[in-house]
Amino acid sequence: MVIKLFIGRESELELLEKKYSENRFNLFIVYGRRRVGKTTLLKKFCENKPSIFFVGEENNDKLSLQGFSKAVFEYYNLSKTIDSFGDWEKALTFVAEKATDHQLVLVLDEFPFLVRANPSLPSLLQNLIDHQLKNTKLFLILCGSSMSFMEKEVLSYKSPLYGRRTGSILLESFGFYDSEKFFPQYSKEERFKAYSILGGVPQYLDCFNSSIPLAENIKAQILRKGSLLYNEPRFFTMQEFRNPAIYNSIIETVADGYTRLNEIASKIGEKPDKTAKYMTSLLDLKIVERLQPVGHTKKSKKSIYRIKDHFFRFYYRFITKYFSLLEQEMIDHVYHQLISPRLSGFFGQSFEDVCREYLIHENKALKLPLVFNEIGSWWGNNPIKKQEEEIDILAVEEGQCIVAECKWRDKKTGMDVFNRLIEKSRLLPYEETFYYLFSRSGFEEALLQEATSNGRLTLVAFQNM
Repeated sequence: MVIKLFIGRESELELLEKKYSENRFNLFIVYGRRRVGKTTLLKKFCENKPSIFFVGEENNDKLSLQGFSKAVFEYYNLSKTIDSFGDWEKALTFVAEKATDHQLVLVLDEFPFLVRANPSLPSLLQNLIDHQLKNTKLFLILCGSSMSFMEKEVLSYKSPLYGRRTGSILLESFGFYDSEKFFPQYSKEERFKAYSILGGVPQYLDCFNSSIPLAENIKAQILRKGSLLYNEPRFFTMQEFRNPAIYNSIIETVADGYTRLNEIASKIGEKPDKTAKYMTSLLDLKIVERLQPVGHTKKSKKSIYRIKDHFFRFYYRFITKYFSLLEQEMIDHVYHQLISPRLSGFFGQSFEDVCREYLIHENKALKLPLVFNEIGSWWGNNPIKKQEEEIDILAVEEGQCIVAECKWRDKKTGMDVFNRLIEKSRLLPYEETFYYLFSRSGFEEALLQEATSNGRLTLVAFQNM
């Protein structure tokens, strides 16, 4: 299968090229979770440029330096005359001298591994940048998959490198519109379902082959022992956390629908304050997200948590529960009896995400009745009915808002849904309201007629998104 990891990275490549065109020293930081396509982006950037690309490994400092020395010597055809630099300062000074008059790209991929082996490396780089590298044409790129390390030890004001970087990219997962390009032979609905299951991590997306049915891809690439995705979330938590078991429990609890901190803490048997610290780590990695109703502050007591990463949500909703059956290779039974009947409900949250992404695209293109500066969901108390109400999507700009309902179901959406949305929108404090209805299966005739005469109502069928 051809790996298509570079899909959708045009803006990041353009930024790197723009910095390179300055023809001076640059310290550029690239980071993001594992398998998101960082190395592929940087290799693409390095094409047809003088460049040294070194990938750090979990070695001690001596072996790391030997590996870097080998990469440098091979690039300059010196491998037969010199064995290794004596230390990192000599190695980096040598490279800097080579980049005095001519541009050179130096990529230190998996930089956190190098620093763990030699904690003084950031301070050494700081000193070299201040006294030598800034006068060269070296384009130095530090890249890492450990999100917390890169943000705290490289980007934060406490880092020796603070204030030295000239640019940075946080490489994130794809949204639906880039992800669906991985499945050219699927229908739009099949592309959506594949995205809902895999999320937007390029290497996950590349596992599915759109020339075979979606169900067969799920069974072969996720449910089968030995496949890349069979243990992927477990490997991820083992790599990122010292106590992966507690994080696995939290993720599974949230995937099961427990959304508030106190109920998550109760479910896993931990105190809320300790659970909150665990949640912070998951938030940093963008595995989960913390949501508040649009219009509320970040400290709102109405905050809830949900799984942000689609594949983790699928994995902890379905796979972990049936792991013992999958270990017995009861793949067909697990898929057809335990997963497939529940998938339609699972796709609902993903459909809301795609509808929100659609509105953001339209907002950027100035194709909406307002230009919103905040978008999310809303929930709150209905004092008349004495119950909590929810609105799938709320986008706001001063006294105006867009409210939207997203229906992923087999039947057409009718006037009852629109009337209910109008009723819920009256709980909001906005002077002017526009209504959007998104539907998988289209709309009933009465609602279509209403949309032709009501300038505040827009109907969007999934096939037209």
